[in-house]
Amino acid sequence: MPATSSKLILASGSPRRKLLLQEAGYPFDVVVPSEEAECGVCSGETPPELVARLAYQKALDVSTRIGPALIVACDTVVECHGQVLGKPRDEDHARQMLRMLSGREHQVYSGLCVWKVPEQEPQVEVDRTTLRMDPLDDRRIEDYLATDLWFGKAGAFGFQDGFDWLHIVAGSESNVVGLPMELLAKMLANVDR
Repeated sequence: MPATSSKLILASGSPRRKLLLQEAGYPFDVVVPSEEAECGVCSGETPPELVARLAYQKALDVSTRIGPALIVACDTVVECHGQVLGKPRDEDHARQMLRMLSGREHQVYSGLCVWKVPEQEPQVEVDRTTLRMDPLDDRRIEDYLATDLWFGKAGAFGFQDGFDWLHIVAGSESNVVGLPMELLAKMLANVDR
């Protein structure tokens, strides 16, 4: 972590993002953004534009509730053939997502905002990972849905759960989990010390 007097704040309630930061050795506190900061799809937005905007909205929301800090905010979506897949509403929605992704390549986009408040302007960047999902028959989908591992995950899957039917074609594994650690390290290095 850069030598800075500012405290690192993770603007997310995601246990996966928290674990990635812990495993990398970053000391941090968590401040969860309000629900209003975490939603809102604008028509005509591309997936990279969407995640960049939502990451910034989360950081902005948290910045209004804390003192000086170094905020890290992230938003992740899955895109398959032009359709953005966020977190499934329920099991049926998760089933639809998995059927769409079955046998196809798709993209995982994460918008990342790093903001030293109040001294600096926010940095916002987007990371992309390409994945391929093996063809899944209905029984395999139902077996997976019964695990409840799909809950709260963009695209209704978690790469970190170790299923052999998900393969990274190009890009960062941590991005698929929900926080692109390589991009985060690069952005933190740009923060004024």
